[in-house]
Amino acid sequence: MTSEQMWLGAAGALALVALLVAFRAHRRATRVERLAESLAQRIDVLESPVSEAPRPVRDDEVSTFVITHLGSDQPREAVPVAQDIDGRLFADIVARETVVKAASWTAGLRRALSPESRNRIRFEVRQETRRAGRERRAEMKQALREFRERERADVARDLGEDVA
Repeated sequence: MTSEQMWLGAAGALALVALLVAFRAHRRATRVERLAESLAQRIDVLESPVSEAPRPVRDDEVSTFVITHLGSDQPREAVPVAQDIDGRLFADIVARETVVKAASWTAGLRRALSPESRNRIRFEVRQETRRAGRERRAEMKQALREFRERERADVARDLGEDVA
């Protein structure tokens, strides 16, 4: 197989992928348009003005007055809050979320393993190691001072001298 044939095959595969992406985008756009139309209808219903003002309620009617619907004598059917999604949409959502997580994980790993990050970590570790060594030496000197001071105090007490 020549390199020209390989390039043609790669270009054909790329064109096929682009066609599939365009087809899916078109389907998604039509689905979004339908959803936008249904939401606009629902908003129009919610924002429509009330035909008549409610009459004032007297104190003796409070227990019997119950609002069941407004504006018409026929009750409206309930609007479903949650809608079932088909398997393809669910698979699309799961796949998209997985791809996003994988991409972010890969980008984070690439950034963590970059040369400047490794050099920064190496520098920080070296500084921390040096600081810990200095601190350990200072603690050792302080412990030796305290030990020698106790030894001198013990010797002075044994000799009966008053150490002040």
